[in-house]
Amino acid sequence: MATEATNGIITCQPPKIDHLDGQGYLFGYPIAHSLSPLLHQTIFEPLGLNWDYFLLSSTDIKQFLRLIRGSKCYGSGVTMPHKIAILPHLDDLTPECRAVGACNTVFWRDDKLVGTNTDIAGVRESFLQNVPASKFRNRPGLVVGGGGAARSAVYALVEYLGCKTVYLVNRDPSEVEAVVAWCTAQGYGDGLVHVSTVAQAEALEGPGAAVACVPNFPPVTEAEWEARRIMECFLSKPHTGAILEMCYHPVVWTEIAEISKQAGWEVILGTEAMIYQGFEQARCWTGKSIAELPVKRVKNTIAQELSKARL
Repeated sequence: MATEATNGIITCQPPKIDHLDGQGYLFGYPIAHSLSPLLHQTIFEPLGLNWDYFLLSSTDIKQFLRLIRGSKCYGSGVTMPHKIAILPHLDDLTPECRAVGACNTVFWRDDKLVGTNTDIAGVRESFLQNVPASKFRNRPGLVVGGGGAARSAVYALVEYLGCKTVYLVNRDPSEVEAVVAWCTAQGYGDGLVHVSTVAQAEALEGPGAAVACVPNFPPVTEAEWEARRIMECFLSKPHTGAILEMCYHPVVWTEIAEISKQAGWEVILGTEAMIYQGFEQARCWTGKSIAELPVKRVKNTIAQELSKARL
């Protein structure tokens, strides 16, 4: 398996594992609500792969490494709080994994355990598969939030969605400063702009692609309210673009989704990002292209599961 990316797609070869007997894990804590096992089993079955995908709700990295280095493991997912902590334990990293400084997927290449980041693909494909490029091409991007999810969103907006400028909005200025410093050091942060007041937002060109990376909680503190007012200022500008609301648990339709819809923006649900990052994981593990994966089947299965959860 090669780790170099071509047009944003990691080239992969299928692992040397008996297709009738393989296993993988989602390593994180807590993860009881995760839909990843359902997603991947729905992918594997039509491909004729009798592979298992288990939730490993744990904080023990050594245990995870012992499991994944077993002969029957095709690869695994990694989620919070391990996306950064896992990096020193891997044999190699893909360029995108290095760029965002976080790993959410591991796979095998030449007997080496390689880390990559498919959250980027989740953001990228959420826009490319759901809205026309005219909504966001050659316009600024907007990221609401901070931390690793924000870095992945910035990378996708800058490298794949044509956003030379990306506005950052967050309740905590220190988190924004950390994102800017990291992205700049990695070579994709020159166009980042920290927008800290409504007056500043009013003077800026409206964005075309927005990514919300914050939990679905109503603002409480003044800093949270100011971040919400800045976001609403951008959403109210004449150009209405598309917003990816990354939060989909415990509810799919969030406050930010409703505010965006009322402002005339096209809302992309967070389940889209979850699904497309999962397809990218499956590509790394199986060597199949997206066209060979059961996209419609997966989307229907996830939608049905979420509808049951709301009953």
